[in-house]
Formats: sequence, structure tokens, C-alpha cells
Amino acid sequence: MPNTNPLKQIVIKQKKGEPVGIYSCCSANDYVIEAALEKAKRDNSCVLIEATANQVDQNGGYTGMTPADFMAFVKEKAEKAGLSMDRVFLGGDHLGPLTFASLPEKEAMEKARELVRCYVAAGFTKIHIDTSMKVADDDPNERLSDATISRRGAELARVCEDTYQELLKTNPDAIRPVYIVGSEVPIPGGAQEENAGMQVTKVEDFKATVKAFEEAFAKEGLEETWKDVIAVVVQPGVEEKDAGCTEYDRSKAVDLMASIKEYPNLVFEGHSTDYQTKYKLRELVEDGVGILKVGPGMTYAMREALFSLAYMEEMMFHGTDVETSHFIDVLEEAMLEEPKNWSKHYHGNDAELWFKRKFSFSDRSRYYMPNPKVAAAKDKMIANLRKEGINLAVLSQFMPIQYTKVREGVLENDPEALIKDRICNTIEEYTFASHQDELFK
Repeated sequence: MPNTNPLKQIVIKQKKGEPVGIYSCCSANDYVIEAALEKAKRDNSCVLIEATANQVDQNGGYTGMTPADFMAFVKEKAEKAGLSMDRVFLGGDHLGPLTFASLPEKEAMEKARELVRCYVAAGFTKIHIDTSMKVADDDPNERLSDATISRRGAELARVCEDTYQELLKTNPDAIRPVYIVGSEVPIPGGAQEENAGMQVTKVEDFKATVKAFEEAFAKEGLEETWKDVIAVVVQPGVEEKDAGCTEYDRSKAVDLMASIKEYPNLVFEGHSTDYQTKYKLRELVEDGVGILKVGPGMTYAMREALFSLAYMEEMMFHGTDVETSHFIDVLEEAMLEEPKNWSKHYHGNDAELWFKRKFSFSDRSRYYMPNPKVAAAKDKMIANLRKEGINLAVLSQFMPIQYTKVREGVLENDPEALIKDRICNTIEEYTFASHQDELFK
């Protein structure tokens, strides 16, 4: 079928016993997206890029981009990287009433319907429907029932299906979306509690989620659309957090992972897989997690590269009349001036907070990269380093992996090339685990 979504190959290969999946690049950062696209081009592979409901929505989200804007943004970068868009999948993450939860159900769901409509109309082909959050008129003291969550989810799936049918009228080659349901994960951005508890999803809860959604889709007359649901979000026992991650322990998830074998059309989607080792990531894929979501782990690598460049700049121009960018100090000032993006996530005394603003694995600094002062400092730092050329001695000191590549002639000694290559160090751990180049073979 010409409109079949290639992401369905993940399910087909997994059910044949082939440990093939895909990593999902959950970021709107230019360097991260460019690195992911360029890596896919070099590997003759593919890439999945996802925007979250609070990043990109019908009103622009915190990035200022609508789904159509984000699609154009990625297309432009893919063209620059020389990667065909048939190798690029765009997804929408946590689509539902997430950012409208302060409103009563009628209004929150009306806005959520418009949200998913915009995503599908823009050509996004992987849709995570997430209706797990309570809205204003839900009882705050009672657990939101599977029936309510799935009913709301099916309402959004109906909008997606209707929008896709409309899209076909103007684009007969439009790829059918695939859907992800469930949300056994922290809210987008990571857990806020200092010692947030984390439990592997119980088999009975996973099965109840699938049953509730399948029945809700049937009530909406979406039996055919249900066949396009390829994954369920579960908690396999991994968590990205301030101090690193909770590492995957397959012995604790053995019952959950065995249960996916009962569903021939489904795999698991794993959120918050940041900072797992490449071997743990591979175990997740081998055990049935077909989609590995990663966000802060990518921007953390970018932040490391920027800090390395800042240290190089200070060393190279120490005692000269060159005015340096003071990038790290400028970033700190911006975070202190507007603490809302980190204050709920970082805990401790002044010294601990100072350290976490710079080095926490939850990487709240990513929200400050578009800040005009931070962006200007970064641009100044790059201009300084480009003007003089990066000294190999400091490159070896602060980015030894990239130093070796520069010496071997496989990497340009350019600040932005170095940043993207550092991000690729992280991407390579995911492509090692996912074997996603197999999806097009």
C-alpha cells in the first residue's frame, strides 16, 4: 500500500524477532536537529524528530512555532543536510489537553482537537495521543479512569483520521499517521520531585490500557484506525533525572516485556531513555521497546560542547586584548533572571543550585539557549574561535574525541562542526541500539 507508514516496519521486524527500533529526537534545538539529520544522511538511515505539545502548538508553543512552522523548519534543515524527506519522520508528543488542563473538559478538549488537527494537517505522521492528565472539572481526589482517558483519546483520534482524509484531497501521496497511546511517564520536561518514585508498569495495567483504547476506538467507528496504533507508552523502569538516570534492569521488567508478545500489532514506546548506556538501550530494543525517546540527553551533549568551547576561548585569549564572550556567566545570569524553567526541578542550597544550573543531567539550561543575551554570547564565542582558529592543544584538552577526528581529517576544526559532532556521540549510542538503518532494507 503506497500510503503505508514505514514506521510500521518496526512492529513487523520486532514480531519476527529482529531487534530493530528507532530513536526519537525530542528537541526543537537547531544544533540537535541538524546533527540528527546529518547523521542520518551519513549513515544512509532515517531519523524521527518529535515536537512536544508545549513546544509546538496552534498558538506557537514556547518555541513560537506552529506544527506547520516546525515542519517547514525541519524540511529546510533536511534539504541543507541533503537528506530526502522520505527518510524523515515527524512526530507529535503528548498531544492532548496537556497545556489546556486548567480549563474544563469541554474547552480543554476543543483546544486539544485543534492541536491534533494542526499536527496531522501539517503532515506529521506519528501522533502520541495523551489524555492522561486531569482537566479543571475532573475530581482532583480520584484517579482518572481508563474509560475517561481512552474516550478522550478516541475523540482526538477521530479528528486525526478526519484530518488525514482531508489531507489526501490535496496530497494523495500523504502517508497515513501511526498512533501511540498511553502515558506511564512523567510530564514533558521531566519529573519535578527531588526523589520522584518510579515503578515498572504492571502487566494488568498495560493490558487494561490497550483494552480500554481498543473499545473506545470501536465506539468512535475507528476499527480501521486502531490498526494504525503501533505502540503503547509504558514505564519499563527507566528515568532521566537530575543526577543521571535510573538504569534499565531487564529482570525487573521481564513480565511486562513478555506481555507485548501477546499483541501482534504493538510494540512499546519508552520515554525518558536519556543517559542509558548503549548496551542498556540495546536491551530495551531487544526486549520489545521499539521507540526510544531522548530529549535532554541531546541538548546536554550540546551544552557540554558549548562549555568546552567557552573554556577553550578563555584559555586561548587569556592575557590578550580579545574580548571573550563569557558564555557560561551570561547563561547563569539569564537563568537567575528568569528561574521559572528550573526552579521546580532543581533542589538544594545556593552552592548546589549553582552547580545544577550548569551541570544537571536534566539540562534545564536548554530553555535559555534562545535568550537573546545567551544567543549573542554564543555567537560572539564562535566568531572569536573562528577568527583565530581553534588551537589543537586546547581542542585536545576539552574535546579529545573531536580532536582525534580533526587530526584524522574526518571532522572540520570549526566550532559548530564540533558542537554537532559532540551531539552525534550521543546519537551513535542510540543507533547502535536501534539498528534503524534496517527499516528501509
